[in-house]
Amino acid sequence: MSAKHPVIAITGSSGAGTSTVTRTFQQIFRREHINAAIVEGDSFHKYDRKSMKVAMADAAKDGNNHFSHFGPESNLFEELEALFREYGASGSGKVRKYLHNDEEAVPYKQEPGTFTPWEDIEPGTDLLFYEGLHGAVKTDKVDIARHADLKIGVVPIINLEWIQKLHRDKTQRGYTTEAVTETILRRMPDYVNFICSQFTHTHINFQRVPMVDTSNPFIARSIPALDESMVVIRFSHPRGIDFPYLLSMIHDSFMSRPNTIVVPGGKMDLAMQLIFTPMILRLVENARKHRAA
Repeated sequence: MSAKHPVIAITGSSGAGTSTVTRTFQQIFRREHINAAIVEGDSFHKYDRKSMKVAMADAAKDGNNHFSHFGPESNLFEELEALFREYGASGSGKVRKYLHNDEEAVPYKQEPGTFTPWEDIEPGTDLLFYEGLHGAVKTDKVDIARHADLKIGVVPIINLEWIQKLHRDKTQRGYTTEAVTETILRRMPDYVNFICSQFTHTHINFQRVPMVDTSNPFIARSIPALDESMVVIRFSHPRGIDFPYLLSMIHDSFMSRPNTIVVPGGKMDLAMQLIFTPMILRLVENARKHRAA
């Protein structure tokens, strides 16, 4: 953690909806004139798209049928921890981009599924914002979580997470239901050991719960809409959270536990705006004071 150069980490599984949360943060950054260094978690994978297929095949030959993007063998955990640590100390660090598709790859004259070269974060940013799979990971070798000042988990119930992943991978990436299902099964051990465990270390978790039947996510024809959902928001340290204010501003919300507020799914963006705007402003104002001292 750093008083001068704060780090915010959004963490969640593939298909969890972290990109939606990121868009809300970007709105806050624009509105409040905050210059954030944006880091995508995919850029800290160890292998590019082609190399990952080779690594998976090699692992399968050795009897490991669970090699996945969720585990430490396919990620640069040490480098990610070093980035958080260095940014907190100096406001700098090494980053790169992972180019998911043609649109992202063309400006760099590279193939989709590859990484751009490593480069230094531009000087003068107000904070670092990470969105990806591993923003709060702790293992016997690294403790990424301890370097982040604000950690947010995005954790829809698992059937909804799978529905979102199935629809995204089928519509945007052209995968079959069978291929996505195989990926889910292959990732399960790493999901349990390296994804779920992070949500113990996050400061706030957002869990979307659909109010419609998702019993068999593999045959769902559509993703349950926000208005068909409720969002459970759990604070690990509720001291300082103005729950009466949130309840008055978010209609049809209620407290389910002393540290948990439940809001209608359609009000999730409003809830995030109300919760995170003062937190971000405090982090940035405090950092500017410390840097000026």
